[in-house]
Amino acid sequence: MTTFKREFEFAENINVIIAKNVRKYRKLKNITQEQLAIDIGISPDYYRRYESQKGKQGLKIKNLYKISRVLKVPLDNFVQEIDDDED
Repeated sequence: MTTFKREFEFAENINVIIAKNVRKYRKLKNITQEQLAIDIGISPDYYRRYESQKGKQGLKIKNLYKISRVLKVPLDNFVQEIDDDED
């Protein structure tokens, strides 16, 4: 069987997209950064840095899953590109 490199488009700034979406949905649910951090079991300071640096620090997939559950938002919503106007 012959294999070859298929072409896909991947967002180069996926961490930024996820961070913006997490912030967007957190605000829509009227949950503070501190409360969300406590709900998912990370330090509020770490969470604040994650959101303020727009994902530069990164977030474990396990924590993204927990955020999804707390905010009641499907995981795939966090990887959808959003307009900066919505931010």
